[in-house]
Amino acid sequence: MSHRELIRDAFASKTPLNIQGGGSKGFLQPAPVPAKTLHTTDLTGILDYQPEELFVRARAGTRLQEIEKLLRQKQQMLPFDPPRFSPAATLGGSIASGLSGPSRPWWGAARDFVLGCVLINGRGERLRFGGEVIKNVAGYDVSRLQCGAWGTLGLLEEISIKTLPAPEEEITLELELDESDALEKIREWNRQPLPLCGAVWHQGLLRIRLSGNAAAVAQGRLRIGGERSGNTGFWEQLKEHRLDFFHSAKPLWRISLPRDCPAMKLPGEILVDWGGAQRWLLSDSSMEVLSQIAANAGGHASPFHPNRPVPLDPGLMRLHQRLKNAFDPAGILNPGRLFP
Repeated sequence: MSHRELIRDAFASKTPLNIQGGGSKGFLQPAPVPAKTLHTTDLTGILDYQPEELFVRARAGTRLQEIEKLLRQKQQMLPFDPPRFSPAATLGGSIASGLSGPSRPWWGAARDFVLGCVLINGRGERLRFGGEVIKNVAGYDVSRLQCGAWGTLGLLEEISIKTLPAPEEEITLELELDESDALEKIREWNRQPLPLCGAVWHQGLLRIRLSGNAAAVAQGRLRIGGERSGNTGFWEQLKEHRLDFFHSAKPLWRISLPRDCPAMKLPGEILVDWGGAQRWLLSDSSMEVLSQIAANAGGHASPFHPNRPVPLDPGLMRLHQRLKNAFDPAGILNPGRLFP
């Protein structure tokens, strides 16, 4: 039986479905409601790749590693640097989770590179949105709405993604600075034409990643100074949460803040990512305490795993419910994954 037929039957019987790809991010959003699992790992294959047009179209169950390998052969990449967390990670899971890597503030988020998709909604209808080129659209950009929706709006079948040329050269520079000075330096460098694509501070050490053509990287190295790092695997370890910092028994929080937010007192150990826009925090503090601290700085706090999204204000919640009702009127797709 096809995915479309399975969803049609589930819609008719009001049977909850748990949509799952490679399962690499299931620890972030565990299914809170008992449901029949609908696997997408049979939806595999790269359907179209045109390097000269900078796009790739693949079925949602295609493994990320397969796509990245193909792009490397043409000196291209997925610019949003998606975390995998497992070799089983799929393209559909990466878009459904909406996660982006350390380059996100400079190169863009996952949603910025979604050109189109084919999905099956909660009625079992196959819908196509977008295409293979970036265009202005009226109303909702439904393809990009799938980023961070965790499968609650439909089962992704195909996704078209914009690619970019891979950098000619990449280096990491290390500088010993306290948090306040490090963030001030990042703000200063962001105002300059430097090929930044990573800025992380932890325990007195600032790491800056420069990516681009050789001349731009060399000029950036002269302006920034510091020592060239010999740890060539650092950014991969950061993206995949393999650093020692992420192996703590304490709860892991994401504190999302304005990009120019200065150093701030947080109750626990922090790792500053995204040049200051994201602070990873290990803390036993409550949601109420951390939410208030973040709100005072113009941001918000959320636990990373299990990921329990910050409650929406009433206006946004009504908009969310209207979208959910339009795509999944019976509420059978990944029920409870985002909001009750």
